[in-house]
Amino acid sequence: MKLHELKPALGSRKTKKRIGRGVSAGQGKTAGKGHKGQKARSGGGVRPGFEGGQNPIYRRLPKRGFTNPNRVEYAVINLDVLNRFEDGTEVTPELLLKTGVVRNLKDGLKVLGDGELTKKLTVKANKFSQAATQKIAAAGGATEVI
Repeated sequence: MKLHELKPALGSRKTKKRIGRGVSAGQGKTAGKGHKGQKARSGGGVRPGFEGGQNPIYRRLPKRGFTNPNRVEYAVINLDVLNRFEDGTEVTPELLLKTGVVRNLKDGLKVLGDGELTKKLTVKANKFSQAATQKIAAAGGATEVI
């Protein structure tokens, strides 16, 4: 087989229906809409979710719970991931994003106290757990709430 002999597989390329272009076009006269009725009219049809007068599924199913529109969701990291930085580094959410530690900052950054910190770092974040604050201070570092 050569490049000039290549052809798409049979049936893989379908020609577009040219609706309303005369009887000989195969979709002429009623243009595939049948005879009369709501769906044949211009602008006709039913709204999304309409089930012909039957009680629709969004009304049949029970509604539960509450979604707080003011919910604040933090990107979370543990102390052990901060050991990758050199002593004296100022760790900011932007630095963590740039180095790939955090993929999405969401509404802010929260540092949790899981693991041990061996480096002396200045950590800037939106929130710290008590354990994280104590362990950072014990390692000789500082925390700053932004």
